Amino acid sequence: MPVGPLELVIILVIVLVLFGGGRVANLMGELGSGLANFRKGLREGDAEEKDKLEDGKPKE
Repeated sequence: MPVGPLELVIILVIVLVLFGGGRVANLMGELGSGLANFRKGLREGDAEEKDKLEDGKPKE
């Protein structure tokens, strides 16, 4: 069952009431930082695999 815009607004209001605006902002910042680190790790892993293939070493 899809979640509509009204349901999302209600959930957001409940989260704001329970945790407060400052805590929610802090959580979103941490989530964004975690996603950025995850993407960075993916790029570094891809670069390492590419380097291994270019050097002629077999994949592990």
